[in-house]
Amino acid sequence: MDLRKGRSSAEDTEINVTALIDVVLVLLIFFMVSTTFIRESEINLTLPSASEEQPRREMKSIVVSVDRESNYSVNGERIQKPDIESIELALRKAGKGLDNPPVIISADANATHQSVINVLDAARRCGLMRVTFATKIDKRQGG
Repeated sequence: MDLRKGRSSAEDTEINVTALIDVVLVLLIFFMVSTTFIRESEINLTLPSASEEQPRREMKSIVVSVDRESNYSVNGERIQKPDIESIELALRKAGKGLDNPPVIISADANATHQSVINVLDAARRCGLMRVTFATKIDKRQGG
């Protein structure tokens, strides 16, 4: 007994995808609204901080520290004269034998802008172009 007498074969193979499209759009809207976007790096002007952790250092790097009185040290060795030539000499010494090492500038929050620029200028003179800044994670910014 054939219960499908009045139907054609074209109606049997048709699939209604309207409900499927509605579900997909609702899921898309849900994911767009609930997604939190990662802030790359934010530095507060009074306290250096970042909302993201610094990448792990797997290679040899040169760490330049600058305190609030514009005293410099390269890899823990203090530089006696706070001028660009002395910083450049210390960077060349620290980078000897390393293939394009990154320079990490760890400056005090109250260090002068000029003292950080001096480190950048000395690194440029040495040909060290991979420069980054050390920051601390500020828990208040959601990181």
